[in-house]
Amino acid sequence: MLANDTFAERVALVTGGGSGIGYEIARTLGLLGARVVIGSRRQEVIDTAAAQLHDEGVEATAIQLDVRDPESVQSFVEGAERTYGRVDMLVNAAAGNFQVKAEDMSANAWRAVVSIVLDGTWYCTQAAGRKMMAAGGGAVLNIGTVGAFHGGPLAVHSASAKAGVLAMTRTLAVEWGAHDIRVNVVTPGATNDTGAVEQLFPTEADRQCIIRSVPRGRFAERIEIANAAAYLLSDYADFITGENLIVDGGRWLGKGHLDRV
Repeated sequence: MLANDTFAERVALVTGGGSGIGYEIARTLGLLGARVVIGSRRQEVIDTAAAQLHDEGVEATAIQLDVRDPESVQSFVEGAERTYGRVDMLVNAAAGNFQVKAEDMSANAWRAVVSIVLDGTWYCTQAAGRKMMAAGGGAVLNIGTVGAFHGGPLAVHSASAKAGVLAMTRTLAVEWGAHDIRVNVVTPGATNDTGAVEQLFPTEADRQCIIRSVPRGRFAERIEIANAAAYLLSDYADFITGENLIVDGGRWLGKGHLDRV
């Protein structure tokens, strides 16, 4: 367990911080001492989330953000710096996904996901990265998907965009290492209490099908993803950059003929 003051005096920006994994990461970083700025398109969602964080003793600010819009991104980052005087960490948790057959996908459907996942991650990373360079360092954490490196149906838009994020992560880890900026990815498996599970696995039969393919035999909990994120953002991971930490109970490895054991 990380010390309660692990992120004392540091400022963490979390896109998609109003719900799901993004909220849980913001909460965890805040409980470990960070001042948290959460962003999302719906102001009422992040206002509610910020109030919940305050109730737990987390110092949190909600700033409206559309990651698809570079001007909105710049306003978000500048607002965070005005509020707290610095930008130390960025978590790119904003995402969009839905199931669709590749042959049926419209251009708008493709663009909707790629613009959030790939373009949005880049806009936020560049804007926050510039602040980190000026300050002498920082850390970026992206949220990935196993679809970026492990084939699967009905999500070619999301898988392609996340594959771009993985390449972006590794490229920037090399390029920005000299600026003392670390860039990593956490790749969650199916995680309880998230919009992704509700969207991609809507029925109990769908969920059981996935669970049967997980060596650990269950879905992840949001706090498990948040704990992995906190580690990679902390000084304990100071020599780790360009890494993709998969937190999916071993599903990406496959169970093979484990039923014979």
